[in-house]
Amino acid sequence: MPDEQARREEALVEEVLASFDGASPRLREVMRSLTKHLHDFVREVRLTEREWAAGIEFLTKAGHITTETRQEFVLLSDVLGASMQTIAVNNEAYGNATEATVFGPFFVENSPEIAQGGDIAGGAPGEPCWVEGTVTDTDGNPLPGARIEVWEADEEGFYDVQYDDDRVAGRAHLFADADGAYRFWGLTPTPYPIPHDGPVGALLEAVGRSPMRASHLHFLVSAPGRHTLVTHIFVEGDEYLRRDSVFGVKDSLVKRFERQAAGTPAPDGRDLGDRTWSRGRFDIVLAPEQADAGSAG
Repeated sequence: MPDEQARREEALVEEVLASFDGASPRLREVMRSLTKHLHDFVREVRLTEREWAAGIEFLTKAGHITTETRQEFVLLSDVLGASMQTIAVNNEAYGNATEATVFGPFFVENSPEIAQGGDIAGGAPGEPCWVEGTVTDTDGNPLPGARIEVWEADEEGFYDVQYDDDRVAGRAHLFADADGAYRFWGLTPTPYPIPHDGPVGALLEAVGRSPMRASHLHFLVSAPGRHTLVTHIFVEGDEYLRRDSVFGVKDSLVKRFERQAAGTPAPDGRDLGDRTWSRGRFDIVLAPEQADAGSAG
């Protein structure tokens, strides 16, 4: 590259960096780093104006398809691994604490509460699944009253919010008992594709990647004085464990879901008729509450 061309490009970078001098320290740090990386990218690949316009069009389409129940930018962050990298940065390894993974775009506030042994399915189609476990701290002490939020897709591969009839199904919350234990009925997790009828789906197709997610069940677990955990459990033997579209699988979160033959007695005496069902166990360990890492606001 001619020296004069390099000088002009460097001068522009410095001019933009200087424009953030009046920002708060954290915002200045974030924006200056973002700017450096963005300009380095443009210069490294020698981005053409046509490619820049295509990128703007992609982001515009992502904005247009985003709704209250579909967040295309979260999907984009997920498939680029940015979501998982942010989770890694904000959930540092701590002893035997359960690992975190992606939040996903389908969490909904104010889910219904169920009692111990209740059913989160809410009529959603799928094979019944009994899930049980404990919530403890890293020293093994039970955390009675810990809030356990769970949500999942049905056997058709859809979350309740992807339907247009305002149903509430496949999601609920419950509280750990005095021994830190919990138990509930849900659906045996099955693989499904992330929404791929928009720009993120087009990106995956262009690069030859599958939109499929490994079978999983979402958890959000919180307790006073403990770091809030956002995680999944995955099904042992699932074909997508090594090619999950959002890079969310961690070996420690892969659990055995044991299929039970029709007629096998249920743990709580539930009459399942002639249906097969499965059962899994997930013991959750919460790390101590961590200090806020700061905000760019």
